[in-house]
Amino acid sequence: QVQLDESGGGLVQAGGSHRLSCAASGRTSSTYAMGWFRQAPGKEREFVAAMRWRGNITDYADSVKGRFSISRETGKTTVYLQMNSLKPGDTAVYYCAADQTPSSLSRHDYSYEYWGQGIQVTVSS
Repeated sequence: QVQLDESGGGLVQAGGSHRLSCAASGRTSSTYAMGWFRQAPGKEREFVAAMRWRGNITDYADSVKGRFSISRETGKTTVYLQMNSLKPGDTAVYYCAADQTPSSLSRHDYSYEYWGQGIQVTVSS
C-alpha cells in the first residue's frame, strides 16, 4: 500500500507559477512511476505528467510541455509538479498517482494503482 497526500493548491494569477507537492508513504520502494493528472469541471480526468521513480525519464502532456516540470529529490519520497506560465485553462483538481507495475511510462489513469485525494488549483485571468 502507498499513501499519497497532495498539498500546495490554491488561487494563482494567470502567468504566475505554483508548485504542488505529493508526499508518498508506505511501500514506496515498490513504486515504478509517479504521475500527475487533473480534472476540470465538466471534463474527464486527463494526464499531465509522469516520471520514473528511479531515473530521469519523464513524460508530459502537450498542453503543459515546456511549462510544467515533474521531479523528485533523490532519496526523498515527495514528488513535485512545478507549474509555470499558468493559464486559466489549467484550473482543475490535480491528483498525484503511483504506479507499481513495471512497464512503459503510462499516460493512462488505469495504470496507476494508488491516488491522492486531489487538490484544487484555480488560475484567475
